[in-house]
Amino acid sequence: MINDLLCLTVLGCATPYASVDNPCSGYLVSSGETRVWVDAGSGTLAQLQRHVRLDEVDAIWISHLHADHSADLLTAYYAALFADIQLAAPIPLYGPPGIADRLAHFLTNNSTRSPVESAFAVHELYDGHQARVGALTVTSRAVEHGIPAFAVRIEAAGRSLVYSGDTAPCVNLTRLADGCDVLLCEAESAQAPPEGDQVHHTPEDTGDTASTARAGRLIVTHVGRFLTPQQAVARASARFNGPVDYAAPAATFSIG
Repeated sequence: MINDLLCLTVLGCATPYASVDNPCSGYLVSSGETRVWVDAGSGTLAQLQRHVRLDEVDAIWISHLHADHSADLLTAYYAALFADIQLAAPIPLYGPPGIADRLAHFLTNNSTRSPVESAFAVHELYDGHQARVGALTVTSRAVEHGIPAFAVRIEAAGRSLVYSGDTAPCVNLTRLADGCDVLLCEAESAQAPPEGDQVHHTPEDTGDTASTARAGRLIVTHVGRFLTPQQAVARASARFNGPVDYAAPAATFSIG
């Protein structure tokens, strides 16, 4: 029997590099027969295959082009074109402006541009971008990370998951997350920078964002190297009254 619940599976959430037991940022979001790979950080392609083959993924969504969120697109390209994968069509890839050329620059080894579009049907994100992927409605908003970056709201059958990507607290994220069932929000920074632009959440910021957005549940992810998951959850819980969990690698959450 096909599970039509909206489900989140954590492939990894380490920053800024993978640890022994935790790949970088990546998630599998599914409902019914629809599966979306959300962020493709280092090590996540291997974990994805515990659940689905690459040719069973309906789309890939990338929040921004830092390597800990996108590097496994490079090996996914080789898997899609030069291995045992037989794609019926290029995999829809939703990502920041310039993503196709960025991939091509990494993958090109001679004067001929690598045919990244043979592996991926590229759709560049913009603020307010919306797409329908199988059973899922996918809405993206621009957020504040110092480079082009996006958060996403994924909805199916009246249930909703919002993923922050990497960002400082910002109005677009709070509005996108308004009334969501689950907010998957980064808590990379042990403290806000004393000067200069903020580009990540602290755990307190994460709790505040969830509270302001009236989220039903908060899952803390992308916890930085100077925090433990337990510290991040405790500090976020001090600012948000709802349930707070940690996005432990290999964990699966049913939404709604």
